[in-house]
Amino acid sequence: MASPQIAVLPEDGPGWLRAAVVAGGGQVVDVVAAEALVWASPDDPGALADVLGTHPGIRWVQLPWAGVEPYRGVIAAEHERTWTCGKGVYAEPVAEHAMALLLAGMRGLGAYARRRAWDRRDADALGRNLIGARITVLGGGGIARSLLRMLAGFGAEVTVVRRHPDRADLDGAARVVGPGPLGPVLTGADAVVLALAHVPETERLIDAGALARMEPHAWLVNVARGAHVDTDALVEALRAGSIGGAALDVTDPEPLPAGHPLWDLPNAIVTPHVGNTPAMAVPLLAERITANVRRWSAGEELLGPVDPRLGY
Repeated sequence: MASPQIAVLPEDGPGWLRAAVVAGGGQVVDVVAAEALVWASPDDPGALADVLGTHPGIRWVQLPWAGVEPYRGVIAAEHERTWTCGKGVYAEPVAEHAMALLLAGMRGLGAYARRRAWDRRDADALGRNLIGARITVLGGGGIARSLLRMLAGFGAEVTVVRRHPDRADLDGAARVVGPGPLGPVLTGADAVVLALAHVPETERLIDAGALARMEPHAWLVNVARGAHVDTDALVEALRAGSIGGAALDVTDPEPLPAGHPLWDLPNAIVTPHVGNTPAMAVPLLAERITANVRRWSAGEELLGPVDPRLGY
């Protein structure tokens, strides 16, 4: 069987991408001779569109990230090609970070860490168990699956909201529901975790109305995209103490500028989009590319398919 002919662009991209292609039995070739393309640029859809327009022989494009927002237009225009991304690759490290944020928030670690003296005031209000807690997870993909497994050890009662609840195989979820009014899944939850794709209908999903439906002690954890949350409304809710707090690995705007209120609010914890660092990502993504090259060669279904209609 001939080796798949795969281009890796831009040409100054990291060498480990080429090594991953070769490890899967592929041959790295000039784009003129390629049947498939591994695209390494994080935000240059124009350049990718030019490459695809000039080289119609490319039948499969691998993007290396779980989120493909910058490339939605190209994917829609080139929908006859096969598209894959890093969907699911980063689920484990991101879910682990979500767990860290959940525990830090519910246990009041952010507020305690800001103190400069032994101070037990508000200890009752700051401390809440994750054990046996009621958690709502918005999103039913790889991060949710990994998070469900981790939460199982805490005996948490988890509700998952996803686009297609009837197709869900989410072991550990107490219930899986479809999209709809958020009030019923926010009310009564001790924490709400955002782990869903960023598409137009999920922008500002957590707005002032949604925040008003959350419990006064509940924490909002966001490891998805900052645009899911109305930041101004969140700041207002945090200042008013109408929710317990927010632990955010992603923000809107991002990067979060110096002097923004979220940096100083005692019930906010912000990490700079480090749920998945390059050191964590490279071996995982290399493994995904290697596996997909092997599958492409064998005519098997590829991992991390992108649906051009849904945009993720």
